[in-house]
Amino acid sequence: MSFLKKLFGGEDGGGDKPLGTEEYKAYRITAVQMVQNGEYVLAGTVEKDINGEVKTHKFVRADRLPSADMAAKAALAKGRQLVDEQGDALFG
Repeated sequence: MSFLKKLFGGEDGGGDKPLGTEEYKAYRITAVQMVQNGEYVLAGTVEKDINGEVKTHKFVRADRLPSADMAAKAALAKGRQLVDEQGDALFG
């Protein structure tokens, strides 16, 4: 089963349960629960309202972490890094 299917509603992935959300430079970053083989996968979304439309970028990384709290912190940090490096190009 693909990572994205697990992340956004597939088996064993925990669905799209948010682990934490923060606002950063007009973007909304959400850490999303994804579990594989008992470990938490670094995964989340970056969203921004552009011209009245909510744009979303989903990300999944290979990092495996032992707790939901650690996964949430890492995913929020990765979201901030994506915003800093790519900005609105994330959505194009």
